[in-house]
Amino acid sequence: MPTTVKAYAAPAADQPLAPTTIERRDVGPHDVLIGITHAGICHSDIHTARGEWGEVPYPIVVGHEIVGVVEEVGSEVTEHAVGDRVGVGCMVDSCRECANCEKGLEQYCLKGNTGTYAATGRDGQPTQGGYSQKIVVTEDFVLRVPEGISSEQAAPLLCAGITTYSPLRHWGAGPGTRVAVVGLGGLGHMAVKIAAAMGAEVTVLSQSLKKQEDGLRLGASRYFATSDPDTFEQLKGSFDLIVNTVSAKLDLDAYLSLLAVDGTMVNVGAPPEALSLQVFSLIPARRSVAGSNIGGIPETQEMLDFCAEHGIGAEVEVIRAEQVNEAWERVLASDVRYRFVIDTATIG
Repeated sequence: MPTTVKAYAAPAADQPLAPTTIERRDVGPHDVLIGITHAGICHSDIHTARGEWGEVPYPIVVGHEIVGVVEEVGSEVTEHAVGDRVGVGCMVDSCRECANCEKGLEQYCLKGNTGTYAATGRDGQPTQGGYSQKIVVTEDFVLRVPEGISSEQAAPLLCAGITTYSPLRHWGAGPGTRVAVVGLGGLGHMAVKIAAAMGAEVTVLSQSLKKQEDGLRLGASRYFATSDPDTFEQLKGSFDLIVNTVSAKLDLDAYLSLLAVDGTMVNVGAPPEALSLQVFSLIPARRSVAGSNIGGIPETQEMLDFCAEHGIGAEVEVIRAEQVNEAWERVLASDVRYRFVIDTATIG
């Protein structure tokens, strides 16, 4: 029989989250039942629940930064056992057959991966996320959370961590590379920590200097205010890689001028409006503009192991479930350093 669990759901786009119950499917031969202990709050949760990224099936339970403990495994599960501490990120399935899936790039599944929420699961029902007590996920999309990271600090790694780790790794951040991180929020603070641990020279580009002390503590060696026009003149041609973590309209031409020859500006934030640029911002120095979307399952596991090895976790504020609506308003006001995490034991 399906399992009934308590959760917090958005009943409609214009309504606050409220306590509810949802059904989790039976544990199949390759499934893992996870008792969720912590769920991070991502900006994507808010955009989705409020219908800002398209139609969604209400009521919806969001949350794709999930850490918990295995409570039951299917008869053919080999990778996970009862009692293991595990995580679930932004995907719970994919076609497994296309060229990208076969390369471990399930996030780019040619048939579209199955999102942890607001998608259609293998049972034909809408997927529901981590603001809940339990979740059932096929074993191939369950990740091992290594020792050395607390559960509350590990949860945001399943989205914010991999979203920044993947482009840093792909574009070769490491010793001798100069990396700029635009924005010091939920994504940006992870980008700074990870890039510094990879050995890169890290600079934060933020609207103001109000988080400068944090940026330097997290691993940046320099911190500049983009509201100061002298910043763009001073840093012209300075960076091999710019990771743009903000979901706001930027003057791309100004930021591209900061790239050295063969430099890349990779965007992981998702602004609601289109961004424009002059091609002549690219041509004089063979610069590139790129985008990146989370990571595949193998790379996400690699990221978790890397973070454990280097003692990296998210900077978090743990909240009770009934504080979630207040937390969402604070996220929208940029009033969190740097990720809210729900203690899901308080759902009830």
